[in-house]
Amino acid sequence: MSCTTILVGKNASYDGSTIIARDDDSGSGRYDPKRFIAVAPADQPRHYRSVLSHVEIDLPDDPCRYTIAPNVLNNRGILAEAGANEHNVAMSATETIAVNERVLGADPMVELKPAHGEPGDVDHRDERPGGIGEEDIITLVLPYVATAREGVIRLGELLETYGTYESNGVIISDVDEIWYVETIGGHHWIARRVPDDCYATIPNQLGIDDFDLADAFGERREYLCSADLREFMAAHHLDRTMDAAPGHFNPRKAFGTATPKDHIYNTPRAWYMQRHLNPSEDWDSPAARHTPESDDIPWCRVPEAKISLEDVDFLLSSHFEGTPYDPYGTAGTAESRHRYRPIGINRTGHMVAIQVRPYAPAVNRTVMWVSFGSGPFTAAAPFYANVNDTPAYLRDTTPEVSTGNLYWANRLIAALADAHFYETSNAIEGFAESARAYGHRLVERTDAELREMTAQTSASESQESAGAAEITENASIATIARLQQSNEEMAEYLRTHVTKLLNDVLYTSSNLMHNSFAMSDRWN
Repeated sequence: MSCTTILVGKNASYDGSTIIARDDDSGSGRYDPKRFIAVAPADQPRHYRSVLSHVEIDLPDDPCRYTIAPNVLNNRGILAEAGANEHNVAMSATETIAVNERVLGADPMVELKPAHGEPGDVDHRDERPGGIGEEDIITLVLPYVATAREGVIRLGELLETYGTYESNGVIISDVDEIWYVETIGGHHWIARRVPDDCYATIPNQLGIDDFDLADAFGERREYLCSADLREFMAAHHLDRTMDAAPGHFNPRKAFGTATPKDHIYNTPRAWYMQRHLNPSEDWDSPAARHTPESDDIPWCRVPEAKISLEDVDFLLSSHFEGTPYDPYGTAGTAESRHRYRPIGINRTGHMVAIQVRPYAPAVNRTVMWVSFGSGPFTAAAPFYANVNDTPAYLRDTTPEVSTGNLYWANRLIAALADAHFYETSNAIEGFAESARAYGHRLVERTDAELREMTAQTSASESQESAGAAEITENASIATIARLQQSNEEMAEYLRTHVTKLLNDVLYTSSNLMHNSFAMSDRWN
């Protein structure tokens, strides 16, 4: 998928959480409806077959419960895209990236080879399945891991065993760590842990710019990779390092691309995100070290201030505000305002920022901040991940247009407001601020109620130790029910206020139609 990713280490975030966030954008000319669902262990397949590549994989018999934001239509597979499981492991998959021709020559993609002819024909050849890809990864990994590191290892084993037919970046996090995995050709991969005091930005481009092979093949504290990566690189002369520290190399130069298309489509997005989070640097003058078309924008860096969910929501909805490249702006020229691909684009299906909070108990630790549709015209709202079911307003998205669900309501608002951006901006900004504020209050209130429920359960257990196990089980059921109630409250808030916003934007846009006429007959 065409996407933009920002990862926030726990010491770089405003409250000590790890935060992984990604826009999921459809390809040009396509709009994929999205939904938000919980998957019970009983609903997880035990034998998996990919829709696109036809690869078949037997899965373990002990999956856990997890919550995801997949496509509505199954024509290209599940495409779970973003999810969190009951062990508070979060994933976002995938960020489409690209590797260069040298890599593809050394380790080709594992593509589906259709059967030729009929069985019994002299030239008949059975179908050869392809590898795993975006449609498969969360489904194959998330239900079976209890830590982010376990997720990286499982994904790596799947890539080495089955290969892949596309280049992807995959994010896996827990309360302590964020790992970013990049696929290298058909069977190889690298992974780097985001430093705790840093954020990382990835705009559809192989991004890791430093890799420590000594650590990857030693303590494996910050770096992981496929078992034969060193031999693979040496055999095919892939390392282009000139000035890295001993044992280090630059994967972006070794494996990635730097084309004119990257300078239009990818690098400007990294430039803008880092411009926002490190504003004291020179980003705009002729002497600026990094421009929108620079190939050496760092993969990660320390921000100047701790990063909030509002920063994440703004950045993944942004369209180069405050620069000559804003398609809704007045600076620059008509050409500059459409020179680069914005982050908040018309084709966004959803943005999910997954927050794993160290100060919350395990049962309510993970919150998924979800928005559907084009980012500049909506806002992310919080939903607890550890639930058995999700609100119908987000779960039951229809394949066709309907104002009865969040995805299509937001799509309609964006399409109406786009042509009248400034006339509708006050209503949209007011909605976004109010929705996020309500979301923060709701989470704090729910957390407080859960603390009180836990205290009461502990008191009951101490008084009735013989029935402690039953008390604990009942408390767990009650806790998840309370999380689902909170999610329903958030969904109902959105239903009410998104409907009002649609009404306001429709009214404003109707008054600005080109065939409008102020005079009416005397009876009106």
